[in-house]
Amino acid sequence: MKAVNPEVRIGHVHLKVADLERAIAFYRDVLGFELTQRYGRQAAFLSAGGYHHHIGLNTWESAGGSPPLRSTTGLYHLAILYPTRAELADALRRLMKAGIRLEGASDHGVSEALYLRDPDGNGVELYWDRPKEEWPRTPDGGLNMVTEPLDVEALLKEAP
Repeated sequence: MKAVNPEVRIGHVHLKVADLERAIAFYRDVLGFELTQRYGRQAAFLSAGGYHHHIGLNTWESAGGSPPLRSTTGLYHLAILYPTRAELADALRRLMKAGIRLEGASDHGVSEALYLRDPDGNGVELYWDRPKEEWPRTPDGGLNMVTEPLDVEALLKEAP
């Protein structure tokens, strides 16, 4: 079977939310995404850097709904990739200012990641990738990702 073209990217995530205004406030006001378009009171699209949308939010089937149960299938988390460690540190500072609790913080060798939940209970990972030449490798050259505790205090010192 032919592999997918290496330039293929995952373009956006579209989430069902219970309260559109609450979700917009989290993704725009806490994480800093720009609101690019609204469809009335039922849907909104947000992005970074002028892209049409990285995050879609809607209440079409979920207005007033409950968060998904952890024991069911579905989205584990959406992952937002920051370009630098300093930008991830800035995101951490924003979370702390907003009183958002982290569920975890890990050093994966290839990346450093913060884990939390959005207001609808969706898992969110905020991370940055280390340069490929710094990724940990096995003796035979394979990738050797790990899950170690992240020094959150040291990360926070990188915030601009």
